[in-house]
Amino acid sequence: MPEIVVHNTEELADMRKACQLARDVLLYIEEYVTEGISTAELDALCYTYIIEHGGESATLNYNGFPKSICTSVNHVICHGIPGPYKLKSGDIINIDITVILDGWHGDTSKTFLVGKCSKLAEELVKTAERALFIGIEAVKPFGYFGDIGLAIQRFVSNTGFSIVQDYGGHGIGKIFHADPTVLHYNCREKREQILPGMFFTIEPMINVGSHKSKVLNDGWTVVTIDKSLSAQFEHTLAVTDHSVEILTL
Repeated sequence: MPEIVVHNTEELADMRKACQLARDVLLYIEEYVTEGISTAELDALCYTYIIEHGGESATLNYNGFPKSICTSVNHVICHGIPGPYKLKSGDIINIDITVILDGWHGDTSKTFLVGKCSKLAEELVKTAERALFIGIEAVKPFGYFGDIGLAIQRFVSNTGFSIVQDYGGHGIGKIFHADPTVLHYNCREKREQILPGMFFTIEPMINVGSHKSKVLNDGWTVVTIDKSLSAQFEHTLAVTDHSVEILTL
């Protein structure tokens, strides 16, 4: 079993601040997610906001990642690199924000609908957001991480959509990606216990078609293998003695 870090109340207070900054960046950028703006422009706006509010981007230069946020458009599942692409009506785009504030990481993402989108796109985005909150509802002090994936799979299996299995949520805090890996599908072997003081993300990625993915030649961009649409929502959580706190809400 991996050693999962348990934090104290002082560390939780610091973590809250980092997560609130990540939330604020996502709220700030929403009005700019419109037809005609490039993903590079969205990246620049977010970078400036983060720096002006005392933080730094966790993704910039992380293992060589070249930008300050991830922008995943349409069939891109995650880790999309901002660039010259300009959003157009009918697109969906996930913007994934991770900041560092005083050494602590805050991580959150949201999928936006651009202009007039198809009913299928709207239903996918709605399903992905609901899957996140169903996963959060499954988090209980002294429960098990496997309960999260089971709850999400029970919900998504009734929608006709699929759950990406190659990527999951993760422990977070002073370290960007830590134990445990939080699966978004049912895995009977996932028996790590959820304890008060643990920080982690839940971030289900939901596809219209196959759950399978592949990484493009840039080494980062993850796409659906059948080019079907994909949507994702993410929150960072803290487990307390009696409940769970959504730090990026």
